[in-house]
Amino acid sequence: MSDYPNLLAPLDLGFTTLKNRVLMGSMHTGLEETKDWQRVARFYTERAEGGVALIVTGGMAPNKEGGVFPGAAGLFSDEDIANHKIVTDSVHAAGGKIAMQILHAGRYAYGKGCVSASAIKSPISPFAPTELDEEGIEKQISDMVTAATRAREAGYDGVEIMGSEGYFLNQFLVTHVNKRTDRWGGSYENRMRLPVEVVRRCREAVGEDFIIIFRLSMIDLIPNGSTHDEVVQLAQAVEAAGATIFNTGIGWHEARIPTIATSVPRAGFAWVTKKLMGKVDIPVITSNRINTPDVAEDVLSDGCADMVSMARPFLADSQFVAKAASGRGAEIAPCIACNQACLDHTFSGKLTSCLVNPRACSETELLITKATARKSIAIVGAGPAGLSTALTAEERGHNVTLFDGSDRIGGQLNYAKQVPGKEEFHTLIDWYETMVATSSITLKLGKRVTADELTGFDEVIIATGVKPRDPAIPGQDNAKVCSYIDILTGKVEAGDKVAVVGAGGIGFDVSEYLVHQGESTTLNRARWQEEWGIGDPEDQRGGLSPEGAQPEAPARLVTLLQRKNERLGRRLGKTTGWVHRAVLKMKDVEMIGGVNYESIDDSGLHISFGETRENPTLVEADTIVLCAGQLPERTLADALAAAGTPCHIIGGADVASELDAKRAINQGTRLAAAL
Repeated sequence: MSDYPNLLAPLDLGFTTLKNRVLMGSMHTGLEETKDWQRVARFYTERAEGGVALIVTGGMAPNKEGGVFPGAAGLFSDEDIANHKIVTDSVHAAGGKIAMQILHAGRYAYGKGCVSASAIKSPISPFAPTELDEEGIEKQISDMVTAATRAREAGYDGVEIMGSEGYFLNQFLVTHVNKRTDRWGGSYENRMRLPVEVVRRCREAVGEDFIIIFRLSMIDLIPNGSTHDEVVQLAQAVEAAGATIFNTGIGWHEARIPTIATSVPRAGFAWVTKKLMGKVDIPVITSNRINTPDVAEDVLSDGCADMVSMARPFLADSQFVAKAASGRGAEIAPCIACNQACLDHTFSGKLTSCLVNPRACSETELLITKATARKSIAIVGAGPAGLSTALTAEERGHNVTLFDGSDRIGGQLNYAKQVPGKEEFHTLIDWYETMVATSSITLKLGKRVTADELTGFDEVIIATGVKPRDPAIPGQDNAKVCSYIDILTGKVEAGDKVAVVGAGGIGFDVSEYLVHQGESTTLNRARWQEEWGIGDPEDQRGGLSPEGAQPEAPARLVTLLQRKNERLGRRLGKTTGWVHRAVLKMKDVEMIGGVNYESIDDSGLHISFGETRENPTLVEADTIVLCAGQLPERTLADALAAAGTPCHIIGGADVASELDAKRAINQGTRLAAAL
């Protein structure tokens, strides 16, 4: 019997059957905009080969004004249809099914021609939209219907109509945006008219044997959002209009509550989807932070949904379903919800990839093939750079020996996993341990290898990571001073008042670690909801608690400082930096920029401001934590160079830039692919 009987059970839709309960959710990758359709096809086809039942593409614009950004992909011509048919034919040949998402951005569009229910500017986009008149609304409906019919002509098995996350259709549903007084505004019956009409006319146009998924916002997480009763009312009307399946949307993009970041509890919103179960007769899909087959199985067995949507887990591992079905769940490369190579790339106009899997969206460019000649390879350092190199080189058939001076693999990932809200780093290290154990790699832990011991290898790769940078503050030899490593390893227990020197990613992580006490809220959904002010949409409109955020009192009083005279956290991840800043603000962390570190003594940290060193100030502290950056650890590399032994230098040993696992893993994988 399968370990995942619910997850792997087929789902009969009447006119077609899905082979399991796994949907690969929509992600805007930027692939379609490359116009390299073989590359697009390969990306989706690998996931179909991996066993996913139904794939949903990234959002395709129904018209120019609805595109998320100027030039966004869509089906605007016969040439577009032919190009998309390359994708659908390839997916079908692999035994998969694929639906195209129709995404109208409305006021979220990054273009001057954006349109919406009312001329109210979004807080996350630069342009105020034009309020549509009757003719304009008819054009949007017609264009979305045309997109659906073109999708069918291009060979898609269905479409997903995007009605959530604060996009166009969602904007008509709530008074937060819709201030109209005509038949498209006012009462809820009027406000829901547009999405219902879009679904009804799409169904008329595509026929009965075509999947129509409606992405329904089940909790808006914004002021004046929908109530649960309104969500049910809309769902029943959309079902009657011809939808095949409901997919769950959680929160608007402008909501100030995290919904998919790593600090969000696993399956943290499945309870919202469960509220719709039994109130409609078509299948319901749940989503957000479902990243293992065990979590997915639990969600389904608990009756939260008929199907699960996982998007980014299919960036991390295209073979997710196949591995789960064959009893190799421990070998699934985990999505750690870091956002660093996926959403951060998307919102920066870069091609999507994955920190854990650099091949994501580069399947035709980053090829892992068997080596023509087997080499003996020494890799020193079992952090993310060394591990990615070792596993890729071994996969290609090389004879790999991996050294590390520590008694465990993971390098500085072992520090990251200690931070509340970053528990997923445990799963990444566990996965590396599993993959190394099932490989032919010779692992030598607790071994500080010397240059002389590396002379017999064909290739030597130095991945020795970083060491803390010395900020050279007078008095830093004081007993109350320690490094971030001392704190995160538990070597030092911080006092009640702490000054953190350096406000990069490590400084923020250490500050979060210091203000927290007890169980991480990421592991306690009820407490996490209280912390962020999430209520029950049956009781509170939009799912916002009237009490607001209710964080626990900070464990310590923390002051976070940096030399740069700019907002602290400005250089953190584009889509997660605001979360870290909000957490520290909730915990009363004082953030000070533009400082000079003058000295340290028994009373604390003495600072001043500006080039003229004005306003000398004492930051009282029982403990002062140094997080002032890193330097490459190249002691061994320098010794090899002195001995005339060539080597490759990767990861932090190459460039010390915070704890940049994304760059380290990508660099290691690409090096091993080329050896």
